Amino acid sequence: MSAIRSTTPRNGAPRRGQSEFTALANDIRARGLLRRRYGYYWTRLVLLPAVLAACLVAFVLIGDTWWQLFTAAALAVVLTQIAFLGHDAAHRQIFVSGRWNDWISLILGDLLVGMSYGWWQHKHTRHHANPNKEGADPDIELPVIALTSEQREASRSRVSAWLRGHQGLLFFPILLLEGVSLHASGVRRVLSREHIARRWVEIVMLLVRLCGMGALVFLVLSPGIAFVFLAVQLGLFGFYMGVSFAPNHKGMPVVPRDLTFDFLRRQAMMSRDIRGSLFVDTAMGGLNYQIEHHLFPSMPRPHLRRAAPIVAAYCRQHGVPYTQTGLFASYAIVVRYINRVGLGERDVFSCPLVEQRDHLTPA
Repeated sequence: MSAIRSTTPRNGAPRRGQSEFTALANDIRARGLLRRRYGYYWTRLVLLPAVLAACLVAFVLIGDTWWQLFTAAALAVVLTQIAFLGHDAAHRQIFVSGRWNDWISLILGDLLVGMSYGWWQHKHTRHHANPNKEGADPDIELPVIALTSEQREASRSRVSAWLRGHQGLLFFPILLLEGVSLHASGVRRVLSREHIARRWVEIVMLLVRLCGMGALVFLVLSPGIAFVFLAVQLGLFGFYMGVSFAPNHKGMPVVPRDLTFDFLRRQAMMSRDIRGSLFVDTAMGGLNYQIEHHLFPSMPRPHLRRAAPIVAAYCRQHGVPYTQTGLFASYAIVVRYINRVGLGERDVFSCPLVEQRDHLTPA
């Protein structure tokens, strides 16, 4: 865990009857860090779809050539940035109106990116409620990668056992399949019998996006180039999404099923911040401030950078572990952790939850 810069919050200690998080939230609100940033978001709501449209026009004009693989890479980057914007809308960061945020998420997610907003919202809400908690967080229940010893021991087939035994080495290559997985999971969800709001809106938008994009690619490109184009676009899109989300929680403490504790510790101790420049902030869509995002999900993205030193100092003052590291160091931590799990080590890290027992109570 890296050193934390000292920034004294205005309300250093909670008043009598206040929870530790309430005191922090009051300070954050008093500093104006929860107010809307309409100019910031409207700029992106106009700019990113315009860039996507420019990429598609360039795709048609360039025609049937292997140079289109550069267009595929550009589309992967633009679509990931649009997905980040849809994530912000889903967390009510853009507008006061929940309906406006929902429709922006539907348009950005389903129609432009090809990911089901309803599927993502259901999954992501559960993640935010119980990050890294066994049996509660879907983000640690992955089909290929084992994040706990129980998951590894559940591998019964030889192929599955071999894959998990080498998962540290395979982690980044597997991310190349994440794009296909995201599209497939969304389609499967909207076609299932489970409840989903605006089901037919999502079905129509996903149909237009996925079938329309496929048709355009095969109309402009010859079959061989078209298949490679889609492989590059989907692979890089999934890889970019994966490397943006992976550093946030992977390798952080996994919460046992029978433990529960206060909101501040539940969110801060299971998350990791990635320090860096404004370029890192933009490239990761603000997800590098994962602790602040989990504590204040509706905080507009540009305020997260300002909130980080305040939250760090407050956590240090109240004895709450606050993890911050560099981007590449975080990847090393993630790979080392999942590799040790895959090799069968039970105690894969010194869990700070043990040191916080006085704050934990049986569920």
